[in-house]
Amino acid sequence: MRGSDSGKDRARPTITSPAGDVMTKEVGVITGDLEIATRSTETGIIEVVVRYAEANEWYAVEGSPIKPGGSSGGSFELDELHERIVEHLTKPGKIVDGNEEPTSLMGFYP
Repeated sequence: MRGSDSGKDRARPTITSPAGDVMTKEVGVITGDLEIATRSTETGIIEVVVRYAEANEWYAVEGSPIKPGGSSGGSFELDELHERIVEHLTKPGKIVDGNEEPTSLMGFYP
């Protein structure tokens, strides 16, 4: 989902990536001050994208898109889900051989 700023994003908080950084589909790991946006598609899928703070190009976070759902029949508030995604992506990654792995949405279930 590499592209320019479309103006259809739900929220754009600026975060500092955890030590292991954030993994994207297009360019691999990115680090530093980042903005995260969530976009709901017409089919109910949530796309999660990230970019360097104030940059133009957005990159899909590894594990995106995600489909909210579960026992509640798929009902969700996008703002609440966005906050959970931001919290997830700012937590340190798993430690492997003494190094922190990048965070992603792999294994994230809304």
